[in-house]
Amino acid sequence: MVLSRLGIALASAVSGNTALAANGHYVPGVEGLGGPVLPPPGFYYRGYAVNYDIDSLRDEQGQAIPGENSGTVNALVSRFVWVTDKTVVGANYGVEAIIPVLETDLAFDGVGLSDDDSGIGDIYLGPIVLGWHGPQWDAVFAAGMWFDTAQFSQDEPASVGKGHRTTMLTLGGTWHLDEARRWSLSALARYEVKTEQNETGITPGDSWLVEWGLGRRFANGVELGLVGYDAWQLESDKGTPAALADNKAEVHAFGIEAGRFWPQLGVGLKAAYYNEYESENDTRGDMLRLQLTKAF
Repeated sequence: MVLSRLGIALASAVSGNTALAANGHYVPGVEGLGGPVLPPPGFYYRGYAVNYDIDSLRDEQGQAIPGENSGTVNALVSRFVWVTDKTVVGANYGVEAIIPVLETDLAFDGVGLSDDDSGIGDIYLGPIVLGWHGPQWDAVFAAGMWFDTAQFSQDEPASVGKGHRTTMLTLGGTWHLDEARRWSLSALARYEVKTEQNETGITPGDSWLVEWGLGRRFANGVELGLVGYDAWQLESDKGTPAALADNKAEVHAFGIEAGRFWPQLGVGLKAAYYNEYESENDTRGDMLRLQLTKAF
């Protein structure tokens, strides 16, 4: 029975219906190379197309839960960033908003769960975005909130909404290993603090994730690199059954990325593939991400 309840909780974790997901609202792996670099003053649109293919559910030992447990999550996310000409503590100041459109299809036969849903997900508003720039480094700090604006039901594990709000703090930096900025090493961390789900009474534990990348930009403008992400649930959930309260989740992934930016057009394109090689109390799968950036 414990395994069955754990499987059901894990099934819900992919859509945020329980606290067992290693991360909260933010999807790790969507930024990759150059993520911690705030662009110059201006207005920017960034679109993300993400496909997450789930191949298994994993228990607290990282072992696959028996049965056929698969699913897909497709997302088209629009992010709007305005970098002003104002400075705060020596940093360029900006604001941002994120609007996701999601399609989730779960077929966790091993735990007797099947569900699907689609629609506009929870919306993020970030009133604080700060970016610092040095000769061979860049740094960023941001703060904002994911609002529980989307549809959520505890009886529908594929709900596009998570049923709770999340405060997200961001801190990251990029070190350019040479003066020409051809080589870069970056890390972007997100810390998430969640509120209680009104419908379930569960308060998900705080989570922390890091996206990292090692890239090389060539003379033709193409950038290639290694990328990855690591996510941990740091605190136990409040309001969950005793058998699940201490089952914190974590996920680790490794991948590759390629991209190019055309300065004369103000357009950038990137693509990345990630494989989750380790997962505990969560799903495990592969992610494909496409990213479009347009400066106005």
